[in-house]
Amino acid sequence: MLVLITGGTGLVGRALAAGLVSDGHDVVVLSRDPQRASGLPGGVRIERWDALTASGWGSMVDGADVIINLAGENIAAGRWTPQRKRRIRDSRLSAGLAVVQAVESASRRPGVVIQASGVGFYGDCVDGDEVTEEMPAGDDFLAQLAIEWEGSTSCVRELGVRWAAIRTGVVLSTEGGAMPRMMLPVPLISAGRFGNGRQWFPWIHIDDEVNAIRFLIENEAASGPFNLAAPNPVTNAEFARNLGRELGRPLLVPVPALALRILLGEMATALLGGQRAVPGRLLQMGFTFRFQDVGTALRDLLR
Repeated sequence: MLVLITGGTGLVGRALAAGLVSDGHDVVVLSRDPQRASGLPGGVRIERWDALTASGWGSMVDGADVIINLAGENIAAGRWTPQRKRRIRDSRLSAGLAVVQAVESASRRPGVVIQASGVGFYGDCVDGDEVTEEMPAGDDFLAQLAIEWEGSTSCVRELGVRWAAIRTGVVLSTEGGAMPRMMLPVPLISAGRFGNGRQWFPWIHIDDEVNAIRFLIENEAASGPFNLAAPNPVTNAEFARNLGRELGRPLLVPVPALALRILLGEMATALLGGQRAVPGRLLQMGFTFRFQDVGTALRDLLR
């Protein structure tokens, strides 16, 4: 199987590429700067792309089996100024349009396009009800971003290509993402809860994230949106207690909501809000999570 991954130098892309290569698949990671790409396993090819068009790489889609589009600027790399929000949005839409352009021009189109997204699609769900894939989208920045991100490639269905969107929660890994920052002994980014701590924290172990994506690739009946989050979400306070216990240190002083809003601006909404997202469609299709409770997941990662 030939798999193309855009945004493959990030946490999920690296882990996914490693698993695919170890099973004998051909993996090509598209990067804007191949010389700076790091952390990829041996056997992975790195090819240059501009994340804007199919120029220079689109021919690889002709005969590829899978495209996984993870490309997009990191939403947590700085305050959400109007300029930064525009860059975050444009990076996702441009990459998605480039993927569609390449699929359109292929004489033999891929079997499936897997499109990255997030549980932020649903907005801040304060009522605590379970959030499944049938729930409507929210109306805040992250929700609108997810809607447009998914929409950037969903038209490949009209070209006869299966399409699935992965609405991912917080991916737990010691190799990157949010968790290493939560483990630092610094009050604003460690195991202390944010605000009142009652907001939901949809999480997923990195191994389950990778296995779920591979399940969607291999299952020809899998199309449309899927929540990639463990079956048992916890509140922010519960996650903080579990992380503190596994690290062997007491919880730190909670970070007040006002302090987060002053420090982070609009980006604080990503920490103070949440969704009780559950993987309804994955479970219905028979996917089995290795890590269903957060304590077991953290113990595995920190052992």
